[in-house]
Amino acid sequence: MKPLPTATEVASRRALLSANGETVFYGWNTTDTAYAGASRIRKELATWNPPMGSADSDLLPDLGTLISRSRDLARNHGIASSAIQTTIDNVVGYGLRLSSTPDYRALGQSKEWAHEWARNTESHFRAWTMTTGCDAADLLNFSGLTSLMFRAMLLNGDAIALPLWLPNRNRNGFATCLQLVESDRLSNPQYATVRENLRGGIETDPYGAPVAYYIRKTHPGDFMLGLSGNFSSGYGSDEWERIPAYTKWGRRRVIRLHEMDRTGQTRGTPLFAPVLEQFKMFDHYQRTELQCAIVNALVAAVIETPMDPASIAEMVGGNPNEYITNKNEYRVQLRGGAVLPLYPGDKFQSFTPSRPAAQYSSFVETVLRHIATGLNMPYELLTKDFSKTTYASARAALLEAWRYFQTRRLAIAWAWCQPVYELWLEEAISIGLVDAPDYYKSPGFYQKAKWLGPGRGWVDPVKEAQAAQIRIENGFSTMEAECAEQGLDWQEQIEQRAVEIGRMKELGIWDDLMQMRAPAQAVQLSAPAPVTEPDAPPQPDVPEEPEEEEEEDQEEDADAA
Repeated sequence: MKPLPTATEVASRRALLSANGETVFYGWNTTDTAYAGASRIRKELATWNPPMGSADSDLLPDLGTLISRSRDLARNHGIASSAIQTTIDNVVGYGLRLSSTPDYRALGQSKEWAHEWARNTESHFRAWTMTTGCDAADLLNFSGLTSLMFRAMLLNGDAIALPLWLPNRNRNGFATCLQLVESDRLSNPQYATVRENLRGGIETDPYGAPVAYYIRKTHPGDFMLGLSGNFSSGYGSDEWERIPAYTKWGRRRVIRLHEMDRTGQTRGTPLFAPVLEQFKMFDHYQRTELQCAIVNALVAAVIETPMDPASIAEMVGGNPNEYITNKNEYRVQLRGGAVLPLYPGDKFQSFTPSRPAAQYSSFVETVLRHIATGLNMPYELLTKDFSKTTYASARAALLEAWRYFQTRRLAIAWAWCQPVYELWLEEAISIGLVDAPDYYKSPGFYQKAKWLGPGRGWVDPVKEAQAAQIRIENGFSTMEAECAEQGLDWQEQIEQRAVEIGRMKELGIWDDLMQMRAPAQAVQLSAPAPVTEPDAPPQPDVPEEPEEEEEEDQEEDADAA
């Protein structure tokens, strides 16, 4: 076996091959790389040499450009704006509802206690979230704040909220409120260069955990309104405030939504980042096709003449320029049944528009399918076009989209709704609205909760309702799971159902309703009739043979006669 080359031999061999312009692979000359995707000599890949940087070095220098272009796209492109709104409607919708599920076993309590505790906590939390008192700006309720936070994360990559303690604005009985901050204000102080522990306005510890956030006191774009310099109030355009991630006693001071794509990534990536180029080129193509179609629509016909200026001069016996001027001033009126008088030598040629092109629709559909894939969204949902979709394909597409929306919902529930609930619960316990003995010894047992969002919806309500009933009856699902898929609280459903049944019994219509449903249930539960084979011949009627006792009786009657 040939021994491996030494490090000196490898280095000298690599230097020699590189000087000759040959490909180097582990120090030896090869025709190409082992992986075709790593080739540097193939024409398709020779100029494709992206830098291999860290997560922050790849993102932070271009983050501002990605954000501004994403916002411009959402403002001025209908399909892009619809993609953002569709994602918000399916992930957040009218807001995420709290379903408290305290760990009663770990707390040494009963199931009944957990039910009563959860109902009381949910009632007080709902009262706080339904008013604008939870917003420091007093503009939105919690549902509106959730929608705005999620929209900011999709467009900017980051969404920031500052939990504040404002006892003087105690409008709904709580001092806890939230102030939303646009991520443009999160930056290094005085736009200082990146340091090991300070990147993108976030100060971290040696393990990468956020320690503090540097928030600029004014938006950097306010200079466009003439708002620059220092203000008497102290909120100058060049001032930053360092906000610790937590207080000394562990209360959260900053809530941030962002989605990490790589390890060590400090800031989030906008949703449109992978498809910005395709969206812009598609927009330019659409506008160009529309402009061409408008120009083509303006041209009704063309009048051609085969005569050159010399022939025209010979025909009119004078200056051809005067003839051409008079001809240009002549206007032909096009209307139904018109007869067009033409100059000598002219020929009327009808104009056939060539725009939009015949392949326009198929090309647009292909581009939009590519964009929809980049946004993790079915084409039908992006364009709201279900004209070419069957029930099976529509259900498959919506189920795939539902997985994506559910993943997004879990992320926003974990990073936004749950921290807000924990902040509120701490105050509710401290003022005595919620009873939680030894809360600070085991806060996680009390804070355990689920978050319900808008329902999945139905493609065929009858089939899917029957499927849900079958799953429950066979033990494959529960009322809680089926109600959660539709954004409902199962306990509220059965409580409301009990109220409705009791009211119908008071009015004397419950028995009538049950009698009306009984025949349908009987038909559903009855066994189907046996099906005979169509090719089988009919069986002839064969008389039954009399039994032995009947024969003996007949013989006795005959003897007696």
